[in-house]
Amino acid sequence: MNGASREALAAARERLDALTDSTSVDAGSLADELAAVTALLDREVSLRRVLTDPAQAGEAKAELAQRLLGTQVSGPAADLVAGMVRSRWSQSRDLVDALEELADTADLTAAQKAGKLDDVEDELFRFGRIVSGSIELRAALTDRKATTSAKSELLRGLLGGRAQAATERLVTRLVTAPRGRSLESGLESLSKLAAERRDRMVATVTSAVPLSDVQKQRLGAALAKLYGRTMHLNLDVDPEVIGGIRVQVGDEVINGSLADRIEDASRRLAG
Repeated sequence: MNGASREALAAARERLDALTDSTSVDAGSLADELAAVTALLDREVSLRRVLTDPAQAGEAKAELAQRLLGTQVSGPAADLVAGMVRSRWSQSRDLVDALEELADTADLTAAQKAGKLDDVEDELFRFGRIVSGSIELRAALTDRKATTSAKSELLRGLLGGRAQAATERLVTRLVTAPRGRSLESGLESLSKLAAERRDRMVATVTSAVPLSDVQKQRLGAALAKLYGRTMHLNLDVDPEVIGGIRVQVGDEVINGSLADRIEDASRRLAG
């Protein structure tokens, strides 16, 4: 997103945070309601265009949203959507993308309140690794001819009782309503959102052998100092990794041994 849409999304994030800070608002239920509105506006193109028409007054669009949604979702959800349509959006589809992000963020907030956010982050990462390692599973989850119920049932068999409820909901929404995203990019986006809940960055660490707890702590501390933000480590083991360890933070890739990278980070910090 850029321009007006970026500003509108930032304002919507603040309103969502204010809502979910309240003990009277169930973040998980709010996530389901926002996901339902996302599906509605993704399907009803003409409605989406009306609600983002820059020629229409923001208050008029908010009133329309309230009339349409007031009996379908809770008051907080309707108010949040009404506030979003008051804002200006560069493209009508940006509104739907923003709603989808807010639904995912609400689910992650519910996990955070329950003290399960770390588990959800790790489960999303492991699920991505499982999918990338199984051509058959990926084909089944991305098959356009498969019904939504069939994909949901498959995911229940894979994740039900084995993962956090928030993880299952997030993955199920991604698989059954990808909205043009690949499974891999969708999982990566979810991982980034989860990290942002704690203002953390995600580092994917691939090592030739499993790292010890001490090594993980040292690496996490070095990366946090290097990037100036708390770092969440997604750990993977690949005996063929060159140099002993590979660290990816966003688009940046660092190759080299653990000792060399920590020493180099220390030298850079010392300046």
